[in-house]
Amino acid sequence: MTATTLSAPSTSLAQRAHNIRRHALRMGQVQGQGYVGQALGAADLLAASYFHALNYRPEDPEWEQRDRFYLSIGHYAIALYAALIEAEIIPLDELETYGSDDSRLPMSGMATYTPGMEITGGSLGHGLGIAVGACLGLKRKNSSAFVYNLLSDGELNEGSTWEAAMSASHWKLDNLIAIIDVNNQQADGHSSEVLAFEPIVDRWQAFGWFTQRVDGNDLEALVTAFDNARQHDGTQPRVIICDTKMGKGVAFLETREKTHFIRVDEHEWDVALNNLDEGKTV
Repeated sequence: MTATTLSAPSTSLAQRAHNIRRHALRMGQVQGQGYVGQALGAADLLAASYFHALNYRPEDPEWEQRDRFYLSIGHYAIALYAALIEAEIIPLDELETYGSDDSRLPMSGMATYTPGMEITGGSLGHGLGIAVGACLGLKRKNSSAFVYNLLSDGELNEGSTWEAAMSASHWKLDNLIAIIDVNNQQADGHSSEVLAFEPIVDRWQAFGWFTQRVDGNDLEALVTAFDNARQHDGTQPRVIICDTKMGKGVAFLETREKTHFIRVDEHEWDVALNNLDEGKTV
């Protein structure tokens, strides 16, 4: 089963992205805090991943022929949980348990707890290396599956990321699609000021990758980029650089100076949900 033939094929990608944002806000409301800014910003690329690009079976997260989605950024777990809920891999009512004792949805993603969570990515800079190993393994099995790896612009600070990028090119891993969320924020400030990553396209191309850069909040552009990556005629690994806006869809969060980790007053969660619903375009 492909992501485009799920149980409700008439649901638009825009509606899926809206629902992902809503699930994330509800989980943030449960705990009163969380990495909600990243989830709002990455909702479109997650919708394009799970409802356009990926092959998987919601009822069988361990299906051998599935495409793998690796989340390098463990603290983005709330974003991935929201996508997994929308994909019906995790039941909707479980979002009420987010971050609670014995929940399958811990605040930082752990593969041992959560259906559909392929790796534990709490230590940044490890995900792409794990993806490289998985791609080598899939090739040995003659599998047609792809590995998608979502990583952050902050992970470009890590030397292990570039070692993995060089290895992927060397081994001609054309079954690897990296997705970089460029929101220009990390714990210590703006990513571009902590350690400059531009010219990001030139750098990935120099490492031998088929490289595209798109507006990560433009669903049409994302769909085209995913199709181009999957269909690219060549033995290169592929990377899609996605410029996203933290807090996308909630006006008062979009304009915040820092939204790496969000705490708002209790009543503001409802304000955020209402703001999201009022502004949706589907």
